[in-house]
Amino acid sequence: MYPENLKYTKEHEWVDLETKKIGITQYAQEALGDVVFVELPEVGTHLEVGDSIGVVESVKAVSDIYAPVSGKVIAVNEELLDNPELINQDTYGKGWILQMEITEGEEDLLDAQGYQKIIEEE
Repeated sequence: MYPENLKYTKEHEWVDLETKKIGITQYAQEALGDVVFVELPEVGTHLEVGDSIGVVESVKAVSDIYAPVSGKVIAVNEELLDNPELINQDTYGKGWILQMEITEGEEDLLDAQGYQKIIEEE
């Protein structure tokens, strides 16, 4: 359920350290329900760990997405603007939110087993 090649945060974001893509986890998208809108940051924006990088709106709630690492936004998934449901359909693939040039914060991320323990405690 949580791919081993990704890193995770306690706030339910994932990071692919190879591609530098970031998104929300399967757990988060299931908790939100059907995603109907995604707000994306601008390319070139510098973010620090914990900064709000955008918003995901679903039929149930509106939720901020937080930067799991520090760095500069180098790409956003513009396909989400017309098809926000991709987050529900393919969370770890076509549902990625942004791509960053990572400068720091990788050491604070959880592996799949560590993230699974966080989920079990909620």
